[in-house]
Amino acid sequence: MKRFRRHGQESQRDRLKQELFAFNKTVEHGFPHQPSALGYSPSLKLLAIGTRSGAIKLYGSPGVEFMGLHDENAAVTQVHFMPHQVELVTLLDDNSLHMWTLRGHNGLSELLEIGRFTLTGPPGAPPSVTRVTAVLAHSSGELLLLGTEGGHVFVVEVPGFRELEERNISLDQVSSSIPDDYIGRRNLEHVEALQENPVDPDQVIIGYGRGLMVIWDLEKKLAIQHIPATQQLESVCWTEDGKYILSSHSDGSYCRWMVGGQDMNEEEKSDIPYGHFPCKAISKIVQLPTEEGPPFLLFSGGMPRASYGDRHCITVIHGKTHVALDFTSRIIDFFVIRDGPQRTGDPSALVVLVEEELVVIDLQTEGWPIIQTPYLVPLHSSAITCSHHVSTIPLKLWERILAAGKHQNAHYSKKPWPITGGQNLAPDPPQRDLLLTGHEDGTVRFWDASGVCLYPMYKLSTAGVFHTDADPNDNMNQGTEGEWPPFRKVGCFDPYSDDPRLGIQKIHLCKYSGYLTVAGTAGQILMLELNDEAAEQTVEAKVVDLLQGQEGFRWKGHTQLDIQEDPVMFPAGFQPFAVVQCQPPAVVTALTLHSEWKLIAFGTSHGFGLYDYQQKNSVLIKCTLNPSDQLAMEGPLSRVKSIKKSLRQSFRRIRRSRVSLRKQHVNTATKLQEANARLEAELAEMELAPVQRKIEARSSDDSFTGLVRTLYFADTFLSDSSHNTPSLWAGTNGGCVFAYMLRLPSVEHRADEPVTAQLSKEIQLMHRAPVVGIVVLDGHGAPLPEPLEVAHDLARAPDMQGSHHLLVVSEEQFKVFTLPKVSAKMKLKLTAVDGSRVRRVGMAWFGSSRTEDYGESGLLVLTNQGDVHVVSLPHVKMQVQYPCIRREDVSGIASCVFTKHGQGFYLISPSEFERFSLSTRCVVEPRCLVEAPLHSGCSNQHQSQPVGASSTHRAKHDGGDAEVLQEIQKSLEGDQMSFLENNVKSAVA
Repeated sequence: MKRFRRHGQESQRDRLKQELFAFNKTVEHGFPHQPSALGYSPSLKLLAIGTRSGAIKLYGSPGVEFMGLHDENAAVTQVHFMPHQVELVTLLDDNSLHMWTLRGHNGLSELLEIGRFTLTGPPGAPPSVTRVTAVLAHSSGELLLLGTEGGHVFVVEVPGFRELEERNISLDQVSSSIPDDYIGRRNLEHVEALQENPVDPDQVIIGYGRGLMVIWDLEKKLAIQHIPATQQLESVCWTEDGKYILSSHSDGSYCRWMVGGQDMNEEEKSDIPYGHFPCKAISKIVQLPTEEGPPFLLFSGGMPRASYGDRHCITVIHGKTHVALDFTSRIIDFFVIRDGPQRTGDPSALVVLVEEELVVIDLQTEGWPIIQTPYLVPLHSSAITCSHHVSTIPLKLWERILAAGKHQNAHYSKKPWPITGGQNLAPDPPQRDLLLTGHEDGTVRFWDASGVCLYPMYKLSTAGVFHTDADPNDNMNQGTEGEWPPFRKVGCFDPYSDDPRLGIQKIHLCKYSGYLTVAGTAGQILMLELNDEAAEQTVEAKVVDLLQGQEGFRWKGHTQLDIQEDPVMFPAGFQPFAVVQCQPPAVVTALTLHSEWKLIAFGTSHGFGLYDYQQKNSVLIKCTLNPSDQLAMEGPLSRVKSIKKSLRQSFRRIRRSRVSLRKQHVNTATKLQEANARLEAELAEMELAPVQRKIEARSSDDSFTGLVRTLYFADTFLSDSSHNTPSLWAGTNGGCVFAYMLRLPSVEHRADEPVTAQLSKEIQLMHRAPVVGIVVLDGHGAPLPEPLEVAHDLARAPDMQGSHHLLVVSEEQFKVFTLPKVSAKMKLKLTAVDGSRVRRVGMAWFGSSRTEDYGESGLLVLTNQGDVHVVSLPHVKMQVQYPCIRREDVSGIASCVFTKHGQGFYLISPSEFERFSLSTRCVVEPRCLVEAPLHSGCSNQHQSQPVGASSTHRAKHDGGDAEVLQEIQKSLEGDQMSFLENNVKSAVA
């Protein structure tokens, strides 16, 4: 009966797990790491970015995102959308071509790879013959022209990737049509560029590396004109009327050539914009007309080699306006978006992909301001040092943060985001979530993390509180009057910090009171409050000596930051009103805020303190430094390391392990028979426990044992079981837990009477494993609510009638103690079972996917193996386990942050967060639809159909009648007939 009952309970528990837990990696936020290629579809209004790791990412209107990954571990070198279709082609640096499509499935679009192809040359031919250097997606949507390193042009039919050998353009065919004197002077080299005549799709221009350009007729299969440029060719483009060709060259020049019936020996116009001294190559050039006024001329590169060869510039010339846009990193590619339904109107926006960010410039507003990006924001504009997530932000606080951010964004263009492809079908977020990131330059950035797009809301800078080397009057955005070239700095990527001590290490925001505390690398803790108006004020500083006068210690690390003594003007937003400076000025390793009690607690490698930010004085200072711990005195920026001590400690651990193993070997033989007998007797009644490995207790001599890992405020029972009291809990790297009883004055006397703290409990874990989390559970076994959460009617008041329990999470195990006696009640071992160690913990609420009013609290755990676990409360049983992060990705594991609703974020690169979910109810992922444009023959009807759906279904869905459907079908039939006629003509030819 017991076995059947247990089986029924297990199946019920399994069903409950399926309703609560499911692991999904949902979306990647931020800017793609190491981008290598850029593409754009004017008809779909979609942007595509390829990366060196083989990823392909598509973006449209905010929330429309797709991602694909090539199986080959190769960089994407080119991306080309097929005109008027939902397919795109990628070229990898292993010379393989891949066809992707947006296919409909269950009302949504998904990005799928549908084919791959590699050019094969004749037997014995060198690889250069088929090494692709240029790709042209023909406007027919049926052909790809592939220029190669050997100078040949291959014609391939898509989507089937069938090579049309009879239409290939060999180097011999081109050479036979060129005057002998040109061939005799130089080899043609590789195909550098392929461009289609915008008014005659049968004509393409083939540009060779040495400078020769040939206009080739695809139908007649012959060269109709050759353009013998003398400089190394970089790029070519046709003017929109097809009358001129622009070519750019390696010496920083560009030329304009007239297209006519006769061969040309001289260009119509040649110019070196930034001569007379040697210049760098112009890698790409584009000229676009305007309805009224002069055309736009845009080109990348061309800077004077000696003076500005290290600049990354795109020059924009329109009439008398000439600007050299100076970007923050290497330019990958650019394109121009144009107005009008067919995207043939005036240029409206310049989109530039550089190595570290995407910049979009409004070309229709005076001054050409930047358009703020709703996605692809460079999270790493200054290196990310920490993260903090806050769920369910109240509307009032949300609006105030947005208002503060709008003041900072006044310099951006008012034009809407120009890349608008696809439809975002994801439901509106059920709540407002904030992700706060701390950065190396002392800034804290606030991101809207409610949906698919991680949208920048507001940026807080702490550098103004301190004296730094930065010049506040240094304006990098504007060039000097009369400067040549006329530079203008654009982009926000700035990885260089004026002072590494400014780096933010810990953040804590109270969403109910609007108070924010941040802590940094040099022991500084700032208290800030939200102010809707700019204000000038002096920041009060309090120095806290965590060593408490201990002798024999000398701090070898960096010095503290000097605080501004004069009043400082702070803009609207979060403004500092108090600073606590720890001595020694070590990195702040733990931080927590209790806005209801007006207290903050902070910890370093030397101890922890409690600060009353209402009365602006110190309440408690506790030194946790081990007398033998010299490494704690060196600081993170010091390069002095005790190598001898590290080796000595390693040998001690090895020696202890060997002695322990020897003892076990002696005892094993005598006890083996008894153990087997006991095991056989117990197997029938109890479940088989996992094999546990013996864990050696850590030595008290280990480095950084006094480092404070976690701090926690709780209103619970410390002295007896009938009187609850405010308390502060601290856990250290040496497995020690301190509990302090706090006495808070009444509300009437809170501003006058001091807060006092008294040590009540001290717990030393047996294995001395670092304490990474502390949680107090109420009488129902639920975690205590956040400060002010109950007061705002957003959480149930904790049960103060039943017994409270203390959960201490160390790197090796989870242990539950009763309160107030602090006696061990139960534990769950982790390291002893699978050898992993806890790296991150967080509390979360998991709602059922079937029943709206049911849910459970759970403990989220991330281990050093990259696995995420959910541990049940209050019984500390393992619920689920999923692999999440590669164990080798140490920085990704260290950057992980959990949310209160079962999600998480971690850095997959310096510029990207991966978002994942463990909850079945709370999942944020792209849900979007891209509609495929009909053939250009139907474009005048302004109709489109969903990807994967028939035109008939679309007409019915839109409420169209039979007449509309017949017109569309007739138009399609006409297009099909013209297609057949063209094929017949080409076959006859």
